[in-house]
Amino acid sequence: MSKSKVIPAAEAGKLIKDGATLYCSGVGLAGFAEEVAISIRERFEATGHPRDMTIWHACGLGNGKNKGIFHLTQPGMIKRIVGGHFGVGGPVLMQLIMDSRIEAYNLPQGVLVVLPREMAAGRPGLITKVGLETFVDPRIEGGKLNSATSEEIVERVDFDGQEWLFYRAPRIDVALIRGTTADENGNLTVEDEGIFNESISIAQAAKRNGGIVIAQVLQVVQNGTLHPKQVKVPGILVDHVVVGRPENHMQTMGTQYNRAFAGDIRVPVGSLRRLPLDERKIIARRAAVELGHGAIVNLGIGVPAGIASIAAEEGVQDLMALTLETGPIGGIPADGLDFAHASNADATIDPGYQFDFYDGGGLDVAFLGLAQTDVHGNVNVSKFSGRPVGCGGFINITQNAKKVVFCGAFTAGGLEIRAADGRLEIVREGTSRKFLDHVEQITFSGHYAAGVGQTVMYVTERAVFQLTREGGMELLEVAPGVDIERDILAHMDFVPRMERVREMDPGIFSARWGRLYEILHS
Repeated sequence: MSKSKVIPAAEAGKLIKDGATLYCSGVGLAGFAEEVAISIRERFEATGHPRDMTIWHACGLGNGKNKGIFHLTQPGMIKRIVGGHFGVGGPVLMQLIMDSRIEAYNLPQGVLVVLPREMAAGRPGLITKVGLETFVDPRIEGGKLNSATSEEIVERVDFDGQEWLFYRAPRIDVALIRGTTADENGNLTVEDEGIFNESISIAQAAKRNGGIVIAQVLQVVQNGTLHPKQVKVPGILVDHVVVGRPENHMQTMGTQYNRAFAGDIRVPVGSLRRLPLDERKIIARRAAVELGHGAIVNLGIGVPAGIASIAAEEGVQDLMALTLETGPIGGIPADGLDFAHASNADATIDPGYQFDFYDGGGLDVAFLGLAQTDVHGNVNVSKFSGRPVGCGGFINITQNAKKVVFCGAFTAGGLEIRAADGRLEIVREGTSRKFLDHVEQITFSGHYAAGVGQTVMYVTERAVFQLTREGGMELLEVAPGVDIERDILAHMDFVPRMERVREMDPGIFSARWGRLYEILHS
């Protein structure tokens, strides 16, 4: 009989050496080995080790407070961090980055999901166009977030007459992954997880480099009792298994366990809650006009998420095939603390395959948030007032979708509007401009998009803009009741082209619209 791979949680922290490179699975708290991270922190607090670690992760890890990556942010624990997003990592990590007390890189989530597959096969890294002309491009910032960060881990290369970015692969010493059930040989199933994460790729990459794999699960069963087709990570890749307490094994940032997210039940949909007639609903209505028959869609968080509600209200929900970068296809995407999950999904796949599909142009239209844009059509969603929140999957999605619709209020900070009888009134203007001469960071490149002929729209509650072929902004539509000079140009840092401005559909600004079906079928 083989020896069981199950170890006490307290022993896990002792397996990590000073200077080790860890690759962690997870999105928020989904798929993150919280029990193992606690063990590492407790050992450091007791002994001062392990220290000077390098942490890699594809998405944000944590709940914005005291979970997730927070456990690894005691001063001295981390030397370098490479991640897709830092917004949920908590204030301690953010301060370490902003104070240049650790080296820090922000790379696209899709790159960080696919890169471990390259490592697993022994290849030196990933060649892709994702990130060209954004802040990840070494000619701009190279993904470096502070003055402590100097090494170039992204390189521009020429291949077959085209320019690409080459992302160098690290050597992984420890893979921290998660499942639901393990047998004593370390075979892992994921029946209670809402998404798969990139666990198998991380595990393979670690083993390729002679590293170890530590897996956290909720329960251990006898060898031979797991169905082979339900095993997501085979035991030959797993060195140690830790059983996590339920409170340290959250399904999402806000939910302990939801059977619908796990795909075990389908919940009654009924009718989604109608949005109030505010700027979010107006923006979602106008953005929904850009849907098409059978469109394969990605909806971002925030304002774009309202498009699903509009589609249901207008009776065109069957036109959309919603997808999430974390793997769900179809169903109802969750928002807020449950982001990255979906109820009633038709399928859930590994995020690496999802990003392969996205990077290959599989999305017909993507609806993403609009935080800042500029005269060149660039968009920033990753850095504000020096705070590097991170790009997540934004770069992969926006750079490769056939059509991109950025959705957001025209100004931020206290905007108040009134919509009635087909007209819009700006009651109180927002205090912060979004249409700037230059964005703080280029998360989306208007110049690159124009060069590849991508269709790009910028939808607000009072105006609709489009990226021109030359890479600038053109004003296409204005809300009825809005004055161009007073309500638009006076709150922009630049003057867009305005040769063919028309009025937005007045019905968008009425209590009942009811025209979306007709528009999409015309």
